[in-house]
Parts: sequence; C-alpha cells; structure tokens
Amino acid sequence: MFSEMRTAALLAKGFSKNASAVSAATTLRMATLNGAKALGIDDITGSLSIGKAADICAVDLSGINTLPLYNPLSHIVYTASSHQVKHVWVAGKQVLKNRELTTFDINDLKARIQQWQTKLQS
Repeated sequence: MFSEMRTAALLAKGFSKNASAVSAATTLRMATLNGAKALGIDDITGSLSIGKAADICAVDLSGINTLPLYNPLSHIVYTASSHQVKHVWVAGKQVLKNRELTTFDINDLKARIQQWQTKLQS
C-alpha cells in the first residue's frame, strides 16, 4: 500500500501540474476510509471507530530514509515502505509483533511453500 499511495499522490500532482493537488493526508484517507467506501465496506472497516474491525499498523519512522522527521503523514505516504511496518493488528488481534508473525509458525510456512514449489516444478 505504501508504493500505491506514493504513486497515486505523485500521479495526481503530475497530471494536474499542481504540487499541492493531493495532500499526504488526503492520500492516506484515500487508502483507508475512502478505499473502504469505494468497496462498500466502510461500515465495518476503513477507520478506527467503535464497532468496526480494529485493523491498524504501526510504522517505524526512525529509519534513515524517514529522517529528519517533520511531517509523519508525508513520510508515511512519500518515503515509508512495508519494511518499516513494526506491528499489525487485524480485528483487534496482533498478527505482527516487532516484525515477527504471531499467528504462523514461519518455519512450518516455509516448509509448506517448499513442498508446493516442488509439486509445481514436477
């Protein structure tokens, strides 16, 4: 989603020839609440509200590519990447903690992937 947000914002700016055409805040809203509205699921997701699925990710903006940090929203849209996602909660359940999956055994997953790779190559 990070690269899609960045591309959408930059395309809007380039197409309109206006550097302020779509702000970082507008871009983030497009990717969250407005994306849910477009899919017709904004009653269950897209924003942090009582009764909605509590999906959220924590992005570590302390990396060299996001320093110095002046505007967190701009950094999330224009410079952050999926490699900086540190924690993720889906429906209120933490599924990524300190960049480690909490709901999968990564070694078991890798073994299953290897099995499928072998089957597909046969």
